[in-house]
Amino acid sequence: MAVNGSGIPGAQVSVIVIGYDDAAHIADAVRSALGQGPAVAEVIAVDDASTDRTGPLLDRLAAGEPRLRVVHRPVNSGGCGTPRNDGVRAATAPYVMFLDSDDVLPHGAVPALLAAALAHEVPVAAGLCVRRELPLGRDTPWQPQLYRRAVVHDSPEDQPALVRDTLCVNKLYARAFLTRHGIVFPDGRFPYEDFVFGARLLAAGPRLALVPDTVYIWHVRRNAARASLSLDRRRVENWQARLRAHRQGVAVLEEAGKEPLAHAARVKFLDHDLRMYVRELPGHGPAYRRAWWRVTRDWLAGCEEADLRAARAPARWIARVVLASPAPRDLDRLAQLAARPARLLPPYAEAAGEPVWAADLPQAALDGLTGPGAKPARRLPVTVDATLLPGPGLRARLRLHIHEIYGRLAAADPHTVDVDLRLRDGAAVVEHSAPLTRDGACWRAALDLDLAQLAVRGHRDGPGLPQAWDVRVRIHCTHGGVLRTATRAVAVRTRPCVRFGLRCGVLLARPCTTGAGSLALRLAPGVRCAAGVVLRRVRRMLMHRLPARRPAAPGPRPAGRPVPVRLPLAGLLPAVLRTPRSRHDDA
Repeated sequence: MAVNGSGIPGAQVSVIVIGYDDAAHIADAVRSALGQGPAVAEVIAVDDASTDRTGPLLDRLAAGEPRLRVVHRPVNSGGCGTPRNDGVRAATAPYVMFLDSDDVLPHGAVPALLAAALAHEVPVAAGLCVRRELPLGRDTPWQPQLYRRAVVHDSPEDQPALVRDTLCVNKLYARAFLTRHGIVFPDGRFPYEDFVFGARLLAAGPRLALVPDTVYIWHVRRNAARASLSLDRRRVENWQARLRAHRQGVAVLEEAGKEPLAHAARVKFLDHDLRMYVRELPGHGPAYRRAWWRVTRDWLAGCEEADLRAARAPARWIARVVLASPAPRDLDRLAQLAARPARLLPPYAEAAGEPVWAADLPQAALDGLTGPGAKPARRLPVTVDATLLPGPGLRARLRLHIHEIYGRLAAADPHTVDVDLRLRDGAAVVEHSAPLTRDGACWRAALDLDLAQLAVRGHRDGPGLPQAWDVRVRIHCTHGGVLRTATRAVAVRTRPCVRFGLRCGVLLARPCTTGAGSLALRLAPGVRCAAGVVLRRVRRMLMHRLPARRPAAPGPRPAGRPVPVRLPLAGLLPAVLRTPRSRHDDA
């Protein structure tokens, strides 16, 4: 049997699907695996002692599909590692892949990975994973720099950046290689088990083939009734679990004598994981902040200076602030520095003529901003404050305020700013230019935006759909080239504006702040689109705020029973166009 007539032997892969209480999605995952064609010898669905319809549903699917085998665990494991290990033990094909019950494999994923593994005779083949935000369907590639072209690495140490792809699901593994090297997942409840499994894999030193094909669709459902382990970051225990998995993974690499990979893993954790959690700190309560700060200081105290210096400047500066301060401080300013792109907000303090985080934290140096070896002007973490105000008719006024940063921007001599309004997940881009005017220690610019023009341009990419426009700027300098960054939303208007015009009829418009603190603009053009946005928002608010059931009779409300919330119509519209979390809020 050949795969799609390519001459590649078929029936070579066991796809292991794990699930717990996920009857709503697991059938789609199984079908996506079976739909990969003859390359898939079997699909092994491991039901981790579900209490809903997951088990019976899988049994019904297996009754009509000879390639589907179901493994029912008698006791729930509490995590993802144990059912995956069970699936590998039950597999009979030479190669295995992993698939979570709420994700899917895109068409051709297994054949692409199998072809690479066989052609290059490697035990591991990997491809691109795409994070898909649902229900909006926004796609963000995961670690795309690794998968821009087909390449074979004779050893993981040839490409230490491989440690940045901590996922286990976008890869095909030779089952004999996993067994020979004892590569398994941690058992039981162990969040971020991928960190340890991936470290054990790289420590074994396999040859790897990377393909540019998209081989996995990672569904991110932030509004799900039960958040996934990686997205449930409400408690500090999640951060502690992530640190534990990271430490264990690094220890595996160190014990195997893979210091370059261990160093790369430590730097990755600073650049990615630390910044991600710092961005979310302002949204947590005081108890979480204190606990997170204490745990993080303890971990950073064990980091080597070489790791800090190898990390990107925002992560390095954040680490030094946490180490220097015994208690949480400057959380909003730290969150802006952790954003992508990074923004360093004033005040700009100095100690002994060198930039530091604050006058009372002289040990928290902001190295690389000035002096020999300073980063070029185009890479400065400049802050551009943006305010969007309603104008006459279908227009809005955008005001920009660009902060000086240790004299570096003045030396570059900025003279013009280009404003790019980009339709999120669309091709439309609307550009504007304005001259910059020096105003003391800052530069200012103002320009008018035609909201009707934006709505019409966005209509071409998605007719009749709500639009989200991100606001980015390019600062042209006489010396130092072009500086590109996002704008920081300030003084954002809380109420949407309803406008009327000939080109778009009714237009509902509202400036918003993204999860990273950047300015965005939400538009709902047309009566049907605006009404749909309002109704969907009202439905979601009712689902989240109304109690599941009412008391049978008047009387004292039982303890713990939610109180009904009355939602006046006037209070609904300001929340209708709330911008979803930024696409950069990676798990």
